Amino acid sequence: MVTIRILALLPFVGVLVGAWFFNRVTPLVFGLPVLLAWLLLWLLLTSAIMALIYYLDPANRSPAADDRKRP
Repeated sequence: MVTIRILALLPFVGVLVGAWFFNRVTPLVFGLPVLLAWLLLWLLLTSAIMALIYYLDPANRSPAADDRKRP
């Protein structure tokens, strides 16, 4: 359960830290300012992290799958 909470906190921390460190215009990443590229990266990473949280959450497991595992 602690792992799920840490994973859920990662996108918030990533966006918050990025705003402090990457608030510049001059270096471009794929034609975007660094901050915009950082936020776009975290938008994609947030989707992947939330999918991982959904997969790891025991509440999302089907009861039929749990019955098959028991002897």
